[in-house]
Amino acid sequence: MRSAEWLYEEGIGENRAILVEDDEILVAAIELPGEMRCGAVLAGRLVDIPIAGRRGIVATAQGEVMVEPLPGGVTQGRRVRVEIVREPIAEPGKPKYARGRITDAEEREGPSLAQSIGAAARPAPPGPDRFEEAGWSELIDEAISGEIDFPGGALRMSLTPAMTLFDVDGFLPPAELAVAGAEAAALAIRRLGIGGSIGIDLPTIPSRADRLRAVAALDSALPRPFERTAVNGFGFLQVVRRRERRSLPELLQWDPVGGAARDLLRRAEWEAGLGPREIVAAPAVVARLRANPAWIETLAQRVGGAVALREEPAFTTWGGHVHARLS
Repeated sequence: MRSAEWLYEEGIGENRAILVEDDEILVAAIELPGEMRCGAVLAGRLVDIPIAGRRGIVATAQGEVMVEPLPGGVTQGRRVRVEIVREPIAEPGKPKYARGRITDAEEREGPSLAQSIGAAARPAPPGPDRFEEAGWSELIDEAISGEIDFPGGALRMSLTPAMTLFDVDGFLPPAELAVAGAEAAALAIRRLGIGGSIGIDLPTIPSRADRLRAVAALDSALPRPFERTAVNGFGFLQVVRRRERRSLPELLQWDPVGGAARDLLRRAEWEAGLGPREIVAAPAVVARLRANPAWIETLAQRVGGAVALREEPAFTTWGGHVHARLS
């Protein structure tokens, strides 16, 4: 058995990290450089007080931050410093503020992804694609589709404004399916970095002993800290975890064009051989790539050849591909 180790990639447009044990991904994370990070302390001005004595909006150079609770005596227009406790999470059509608290601490950047995983982090070495060997593409497919298979059944994951929901289905007897589904949901929650409120809809299991077996399976597979309810008579279980940033499903489903563009850059970089690359993708994806010329320049430097972009209107967002000329 191989011990767990972190692998890290400084990609193009995004940085990636995976915790791998026995060639399986236990935890995965994607960081978009330049975005506001949890733990940062930013200077700004209190520009609005939507709820007097309770909630304020602080404008900083990196964006607006919601402060709640608002300390007494802090008036509109005052300059303050805020510590970011949750990064901005933008739902489709409804951007969300970052959350913060007013502090006297000095300004600082939040820890990067590489810093947050500690000294074990190192760039992925040349040679075999360790990310792919561990199942990176399959994990991205899970995050995009919400379809997650496990022995004896499958999870269907859905994002809602209130919570992330998992529906458990399969062909095992209900009590066995509930246990297997609870464990599979716990592993997916950890693997995909899902926080906040999470609902798991298990099969209806009248036996209290079987319901206890299901929550025991979840407890053993999901590291603390988290809070949860018991399984109710309808098979529903709720879990609450700290939510500091977007989960992988939120990142990829709520901005599929950006996710697809960055995925194609990774595929182009790891394609065998040095030399020119052609990226063929849906028009919206090509437009995102063209809007970020630094991405294309970096890819050209890394592969040692020119990069061409070609639109294919018949392609879906995630249906692009890469052509490479072997040297």
